[in-house]
Amino acid sequence: MDMGMISVKLIAGFLGLWIMTRCLGKKEISQLTPFDFVSSLMLSELVGNTVYQEDVHLGQLLFSLAVWFILSYVFEKVTQYARKTRGPLEGSPSILIRNGQVDALEMKRNRLDFEQLLMMLRQKDIFSVREVSYAIFETNGSLSVMKNSEYEAMQKSDLGLAKDDPGLTYNLLENGRINEDGLKAIGKDSLWLKRQLRQNGYDNLEAIAYAEWQEGRGLYVLEHKREYA
Repeated sequence: MDMGMISVKLIAGFLGLWIMTRCLGKKEISQLTPFDFVSSLMLSELVGNTVYQEDVHLGQLLFSLAVWFILSYVFEKVTQYARKTRGPLEGSPSILIRNGQVDALEMKRNRLDFEQLLMMLRQKDIFSVREVSYAIFETNGSLSVMKNSEYEAMQKSDLGLAKDDPGLTYNLLENGRINEDGLKAIGKDSLWLKRQLRQNGYDNLEAIAYAEWQEGRGLYVLEHKREYA
């Protein structure tokens, strides 16, 4: 293929992508939904694979860009103005923690476990589930968090209180299964954990969704709770 045709295709692809971006609106990378991300990859493959193929003419490249633009534009407008279609087409936010209680069904529906939830909370500078009142898993994969009022940011020096920094949090039990690595990290064993749970009124491990230990705060337990008022 001669360089002139490659240049023409590159210019056409560049202008086509620019026009599509301007017409479909601006979004930060963090605001992209999984569909937006996959659509961007498909568009880049569409342009990249046609630029250097001799058997693909300029008209075919422009036609492909036009069809993809129409599909994307219609999809964008449908989800923008027909609100009832937004959930089925783009997905809807999921409330993972409600009033301090973790919804195990929502966790399972979104294919999340507690280790992944804890990682996302740590990215919000939250190191214990007990600090969370609400946690919403957004359609773009980010986590929005509302803290319990007693854990809202406030300088202890403002109140004249002594400094009392809690330590790290360790996952000791998840969905009825004991986490031996977490127990090893704090120098304890499963017998100690079962004794601690019994002292707190938990005899059945299967009824426990999650249990953590935090230095300075002790044991925190979440029972399975599937229904909310």
